[in-house]
Amino acid sequence: MLDRSIKPIPTGKIQFTTPNIEKFFLENSAQVYFNKKDNLPIIQLNLIIPCGSIYNPNGKEGLSFLTSMLLDEGADNLSGFEISDKLELMGSILNINSNKEFTTISLLCLKEKFENSLEILSKIILHPNFNDDDFERQKLKLVTKNIQLEDDPSYVASNIFNKKIFKNTNYQFPSSGINSSIESITNSDIKNFHSETYLPIGSFFVIVGNIEKSNVANLLNKYFEGWKNQNRVNHNFEKIIFDKKIIAINKPEAVQSELRIGHFSKGRNSDDFYSRSLLNSILGGQFSSRINLNLREAKGFTYGANSNYNYNSLGSTFSVSTSVKSENTGDSIKEILFELNEIKNIIHQHEIDFAKSYLVRRFPSMFETYSQIASNISLLPLYNLPQNYFDTYIRKLSEVELNDVLKAAKENIDFDKLLIVVVGNLKLIEEQIAQFDEFEIEKY
Repeated sequence: MLDRSIKPIPTGKIQFTTPNIEKFFLENSAQVYFNKKDNLPIIQLNLIIPCGSIYNPNGKEGLSFLTSMLLDEGADNLSGFEISDKLELMGSILNINSNKEFTTISLLCLKEKFENSLEILSKIILHPNFNDDDFERQKLKLVTKNIQLEDDPSYVASNIFNKKIFKNTNYQFPSSGINSSIESITNSDIKNFHSETYLPIGSFFVIVGNIEKSNVANLLNKYFEGWKNQNRVNHNFEKIIFDKKIIAINKPEAVQSELRIGHFSKGRNSDDFYSRSLLNSILGGQFSSRINLNLREAKGFTYGANSNYNYNSLGSTFSVSTSVKSENTGDSIKEILFELNEIKNIIHQHEIDFAKSYLVRRFPSMFETYSQIASNISLLPLYNLPQNYFDTYIRKLSEVELNDVLKAAKENIDFDKLLIVVVGNLKLIEEQIAQFDEFEIEKY
């Protein structure tokens, strides 16, 4: 009989082989990152194009997102229904997502259907129809989606947090745009945006699956032969300005308060990335983190609280996120500020060891599916990481010492830059936030 009262003893180090990544260029200069994986007869292709919402012209916020919605509504000699039916009959899955920096077109298909699926994909990218009827329907759909999102306190809190952090840049706007701007977008705007931003320069393919590298190169060059380059518009943003303040958004019917607490921070390629990863894990990046144990387990204020770094080309945002009962709003902010200050002064070795174990042991699970492998390989060009990044990840993480994490805490948690966003019932929380008189308070 197995005695479940006895904790199993670890059996040693994890044996894990990182993906073998090969990089090459197409004839049109687009990059390709390739990983041959032949245990299943499938292929995952991701095409990432730098044409996200930061490339929207002023007053046309939502243009990039709407363009991505229209890509598979009809292309070349195929209608949207025909594209959907053909892919479904082949068992292929197409997904299109657009964020602030990139639009990602992903295709999962059987090995034997790769060329036929790729042909349809190339039509979507190179020759979308952008019919007026499709444009009007998708435009209405996007406007409706934004109205629904504005009723979600969690979305509002994150949206306002980003808007204030990135107020001098196009990063301040949500990827899906704002309805006042969407109303002014025309189908001609869509066509112009596509021709000016959907370009091979700066774009890259990630392909994982049961196919030879030479076949990948031949097929991509064949079906994307007509994808030509032209000058891409570069965006230079003003310097981020830090404001220490509380933004309180009134939502009268709310019984909970959504909290976002954080500030602008260093980018993905900073020297202390691994130290910050461990710092975040200890602070709020795992279930047993300080903030979650405090607010959830000790105080019972919330079902969960977390912290994270959200990276982009400008740098990153560091933020603590949670949803708490209205009557616990002030106390929750106080406890979060306490934990942010405490970790700058005291970190224990056992916390470092546990955080390392957590990050190292979950690392192999990031490469279980073809989709996960492709998504993780995408990090290399997105953040200009070395090609051996995955090979050295565990070693570099293991080399971080306690003093490195303490230094990262002191340098990366700055109370003079701290922004607090609260979305909730102002009638119930106004007096609670008034106690934080060291912050400038704005109410909306």
